[in-house]
Amino acid sequence: MTDVRLLGIRHHGPGSARSVVRALDEQQPSVVLVELPADCEPALRWVGHSQLLPPVALLGFVADQPQRAAFLPFAEFSPEWQAFQWAHAHGVPVRAIDLPLAHSLVEARDDTLQLANPPVTDPLAALAAAAGDPDPERWWDDVVEHRGDGAPAFDAVAEAMTAVRGSGDAATVREAQREAHMRKVLRAVLAEGHERVAVVCGAWHVPALQAPLPPAKADAAVLKGLPKVKVGVSWVPWTHRRLAATTGYGAGVQSPGWYRHVFLHPGPSGVSTWFVQAARLLRDRGLSASPDHLIAATRAAGALAALRERPRPGLAEMLDAADAVMAGSTGLALIRRELVVGDAIGDVPDDAPQVPLARDLAAQQRAVRLKPSADVQQLELDVRKPNARSRSVLLHRLSALGVPWGRLEEGRGSSGTFRETWSLHWEPELTITLIERSAHGTTVRAAAANRLLEQSQQASALADLVVVLDRALLADLPEVVQPVVAAVEAHAAHDPDVVQVIDTLGPLARALRYGDVRGTDAGALRRVFDGLVVRVVAGTLMACRSLAPDAAAAMAERLAAVQTALALVDHGARRAEWPAVLTLVAERPDVHGLVQGRATRLLHDGGAWNRGRVSARVSRALSVGTPPATGASFVEGFLAGSGTVLVHDRELLEVIDAWVSALAPDAFIATAPLLRRTFGAFEPAERRQLGLLLDDEVPVAVSGFGGDLDPARAAAALATVRELLGVAQ
Repeated sequence: MTDVRLLGIRHHGPGSARSVVRALDEQQPSVVLVELPADCEPALRWVGHSQLLPPVALLGFVADQPQRAAFLPFAEFSPEWQAFQWAHAHGVPVRAIDLPLAHSLVEARDDTLQLANPPVTDPLAALAAAAGDPDPERWWDDVVEHRGDGAPAFDAVAEAMTAVRGSGDAATVREAQREAHMRKVLRAVLAEGHERVAVVCGAWHVPALQAPLPPAKADAAVLKGLPKVKVGVSWVPWTHRRLAATTGYGAGVQSPGWYRHVFLHPGPSGVSTWFVQAARLLRDRGLSASPDHLIAATRAAGALAALRERPRPGLAEMLDAADAVMAGSTGLALIRRELVVGDAIGDVPDDAPQVPLARDLAAQQRAVRLKPSADVQQLELDVRKPNARSRSVLLHRLSALGVPWGRLEEGRGSSGTFRETWSLHWEPELTITLIERSAHGTTVRAAAANRLLEQSQQASALADLVVVLDRALLADLPEVVQPVVAAVEAHAAHDPDVVQVIDTLGPLARALRYGDVRGTDAGALRRVFDGLVVRVVAGTLMACRSLAPDAAAAMAERLAAVQTALALVDHGARRAEWPAVLTLVAERPDVHGLVQGRATRLLHDGGAWNRGRVSARVSRALSVGTPPATGASFVEGFLAGSGTVLVHDRELLEVIDAWVSALAPDAFIATAPLLRRTFGAFEPAERRQLGLLLDDEVPVAVSGFGGDLDPARAAAALATVRELLGVAQ
């Protein structure tokens, strides 16, 4: 006699999972059928592998369009996962019975096309309303997920779903196709001679699979002519945080951490166990949680459940009790994040089906000892050390590939060139991105190089090429550096816009400096940099003439950037050709006052002009014959957001003070907003010192050191500074 058991479950339901195990133990089926796309069945041979640890997901994707994909996640408390585990432990085959992904991932979908007699849109709400409970989620938890009664639970679920669904008709064309395929596989299994069959499926589908089944011919007609695509299937790690959102398969779980606890600790003892875990968490984070708190919280949860007429405390009672007794707002947020949702991340065997690029990434992650995590992790790297440099190269290659596992928060823009701060966060969706990038190569290095070369070929501006070159140097890809350097050189030689050339000097200088620290061969890049410096020296004066105010402000910043770039690589032009260019810019009458002022300040800071010459130039800019607006622009450019030069040069301060004091009322009103913006950018301490100087008071000089230095301590401090700067002892 044939025994077909329909185990109607809720996806990711802990009580359903326990009931599935009990029902399978009682029936001892010879085959287990699971609601899972049929083309995922070969991947199930990895179930039972010591490295396949939930939460994990099956990733199905269209081979030539990997962005069209579907995740099928499983947690430890998922009924399907427990069915897989039971079948593996008992040597029983598992058959996947749902419509194959080859059909469901076809772009033209008809999921929403309604058939006749539309069913209840929310069966749980209908059942809860019939039971007199306004909260369907909580009602289902009470009657199913907090229990685990085995076969009797499934009998009750089947009866309830049949009552809700009515005639058993599907809601949409896609649902009809799915259920037709489920029945097709069920018929085939029965035809093979299996007498004890267990079917694990969503509770909603149970009425469609109950005997008597409709004619096979009718189901064949529903499935005939379905379009299909070539798909790939692989296991990928999943996370509890991703389970806490709707996933596209089954249902999202708002509280996966809690559901895992309910699965592992059923019954009344689970309440006190959960509060013990909460107390341990709070203590680890420096918050108080005493044994009295545990006792009071456990009693409060039970009392709340009784007052709310619940059979046992649920998550709402647990959180309310924790909030009232032991946590407070800070602790409650921590409990929600760590215990209700959780930070679990699964693991996948190294030899499980993966695209070659993903397999190479996994190997490199092991080599540099960086494991993907669902939590945001801060990673500090000193790229002078071999393993740290290897980690940096891997992260930069992934960034070049467009796989943002790590985000550089503080890098070469900081005061040190050897230190990087990364923020790491692995999201399962990055697996899809890896599959998409597989077209570029089978290894991370090859794929990153090919993608950068492709970007360099598509670049239309010199700045875009420099960005590619910068990424190639950071990712240690010499096979990219050489052709991109040649492209930069050719582009710069034919680019008439010296502004674009100026904009490339800063990134190139940083790349050169950073490459020196990392040991990267950047000789070709230095030759390009030298050639661009010649272009900048020759064209800067012409680029500075006759500029509008906005363009003048941008050019002032560019002049400062050029001087910084030359200083960063200690280029010879910073001591000869560049000061000569700045002198011409500072003196030309057809150059905007803002640019003149910035050029004068750069000459002062670089030591090319002494204090007397600088004072003379400022005096001329603020003379009676100069329009007040022009003088104000010069002052803004000269001061450049810092009043340090005025604090240390009383003569300059007196020149500017005399000019402001001599302004006519109308001129003062016209220039006051500009002056307010200029001086408002100073640090408060600078403004205070300037105020004292203008009031003829002597600022208080504060010495940072005493007269009794300890040579031993000073030597130790110098050793630390040398280590930080990478200077040999």
